[in-house]
Amino acid sequence: MRRVAGRGAGWILALAAGLMLAAHGRDRFDAWVEATDLPPLAPATSVEVQDRDGRLLRAYTVADGRWRLDVDPTRVDPGFVAMLLTYEDRRFRSHSGVDPRAMARAFAQAAWNGRVVSGGSTLTMQVARLLEEGTTGEVAGKLRQIRVALKLERVLTKDEILSLYLLLAPYGGNLEGVRAASLAWFGKEPARLTPAEAALLVAIPQSPESRRPDRAADRARDARDRVLARAVRFGLVEAEEAEAARSEPVPGRRLAFPAHAPHLADRARAGDPLAPLHRLTLDRGLQARLEDLAALAVLGRDQMQVAILVADHASGEILASVGSAGFRDDGRQGFVDMTVAMRSPGSTLKPLVYGLAFDQGLAHPETLVDDRPMDFGGYAPQNFDRLYRGEIRLREALQLSLNIPVVALTEAFGPARLLLAMERAGMVVRLPGERPGLAVSLGGVGVSLEGLVQLYAAIARGGVALPLTWRAEGDREAQGQRVLSAVAAWQIGDILAGLAPPPGAPANRLSYKTGTSYGHRDAWAIGYDGRHVIGVWMGRADGTPVPGAFGADTAAPVLFQAFARLKPGLDAPPPAPAATRLVSNAELPAPLRRFRPREAAFAPEGAPSVAFPPDGAEVELIAGAGLKVRVSGGKAPFTWLVDGAPVVTGARDREAVLAMAGAGFVTLSVIDAEGRSARAGLRLR
Repeated sequence: MRRVAGRGAGWILALAAGLMLAAHGRDRFDAWVEATDLPPLAPATSVEVQDRDGRLLRAYTVADGRWRLDVDPTRVDPGFVAMLLTYEDRRFRSHSGVDPRAMARAFAQAAWNGRVVSGGSTLTMQVARLLEEGTTGEVAGKLRQIRVALKLERVLTKDEILSLYLLLAPYGGNLEGVRAASLAWFGKEPARLTPAEAALLVAIPQSPESRRPDRAADRARDARDRVLARAVRFGLVEAEEAEAARSEPVPGRRLAFPAHAPHLADRARAGDPLAPLHRLTLDRGLQARLEDLAALAVLGRDQMQVAILVADHASGEILASVGSAGFRDDGRQGFVDMTVAMRSPGSTLKPLVYGLAFDQGLAHPETLVDDRPMDFGGYAPQNFDRLYRGEIRLREALQLSLNIPVVALTEAFGPARLLLAMERAGMVVRLPGERPGLAVSLGGVGVSLEGLVQLYAAIARGGVALPLTWRAEGDREAQGQRVLSAVAAWQIGDILAGLAPPPGAPANRLSYKTGTSYGHRDAWAIGYDGRHVIGVWMGRADGTPVPGAFGADTAAPVLFQAFARLKPGLDAPPPAPAATRLVSNAELPAPLRRFRPREAAFAPEGAPSVAFPPDGAEVELIAGAGLKVRVSGGKAPFTWLVDGAPVVTGARDREAVLAMAGAGFVTLSVIDAEGRSARAGLRLR
């Protein structure tokens, strides 16, 4: 604490002693103390955001820009408190706010030496000065401190006064209080301090600016060592322990305060701006590990961003929320929380489509479906790779993320049912038009990463959706809505677990799905095991395309790395429900063996056109099988030509198989009975 300067200090102390001994009688003295107007005894403290175990995620400065973190004395190292009282105010527990013995000693030393040798301020007097931000050396200021200290002792307990000191003690710059100082100088809470650390925190407040370790290391070290010497003298520290402590260097720089989950912390504060403390369901260790992973994921990728969300799907609690890589990276728009941004989900809604089809009795994982060009009332989607596989099991169609089968399924039960299921899962949906179309199943809708994780959590939970929660004090009694049957949910998980992991990832059975939105604007990967669900989004925050960014190549590796940072292995999925039909296609009831779209055929009228393969397609040839072709429109019989040479003539059927010479680019033509023709260029592989 700053010393009283000049010869006038002795007169101040003498005057104070006189006031205590004879303040016009005891009664008038008591009345004088009782009439003291106290400053506010509850200084503003930094708003804190803590994780599920009470560990600091992020803190905010108070209004004047100071770091002043609330202090629980029971969570401050007892050794530090003992050093503090021994060095600053050994009779703190027994005096009434002013220590006559200390003042008398200070007065005698000042009179003998002609200068202040030791201070007479008690810890309570120091608290009085800190509460009012008063001065030390002025007579009026000293008298005011004495008066406020005496009143404080009458209205507060000793522990409450000590708590105020621990909260307000200055530590240089904009640091106040032992918690802020311990975090800034040592990077840890003050619950467990070494003797060297405790001694330094005792010493700095006596002259906070001239003893700042980052600016005056020598002065800070000397002051620390004096505290250690006093601690040895009074038996608080062994001599050997103090000697070892003196060899420790003082901190050379001030550390940054924790700033984990900044986006979610800001959301929490905005939702309850008056609350001094926000307790979240996050795990700080996991959050820090995934923030590091996010930074690595975009390293060297210009303007690329990433968002990662982890939840316990049994409880719905969010365990980690990374809104971006670099909150303050304006070049990547890191301030945008991409866990809640509305983006196109690409193929990530396909598992829900298949699950609904299973529940409607339209199909089974082993049901066969045609992967061929289809027209759905003028909507003619293509597969992402522009290839077609012909007849294929639905299990394989989902694993290959084919577009034609999923649109056919959506057309069978209606896109409105798909939107309803998304809403039942708790997803916020942004629809481009007034009515949903079939393109919804391919990503033609706006959703968020948070919404997709909630959907996959519902599938992982056996088809029941619970709202994701990130406030530790949130409602845990909420009843979930059923989105899929337990059987359909298990079937989806079983299919997705059959996907091969990305190169270099562990060969496990993680149930996951990737997606890529139109124009490569969004790359997704979402997966779950028996306990957790993780979602990853990658792209640019401004929505511009990222050429070459695919969910499988870009986001999936990050998903598997996130699981590796979450835990060493996967939790086993639940067993199949008793009602699950685990059979082959041949063992299915006849209606389930083959899926037939209700309205997915070309109308055979008007001029002919090559329905399959479509113009510009790439088709994989199977040795000895020929090329399967189909014509829509026109009038039979048909003539098929390859590069101008007739291959099939007089064909009455709309489908034919053409013998092909080999791989390469070919021009396929068809001529109907009235001489009308159509042409398609394709590449054979």
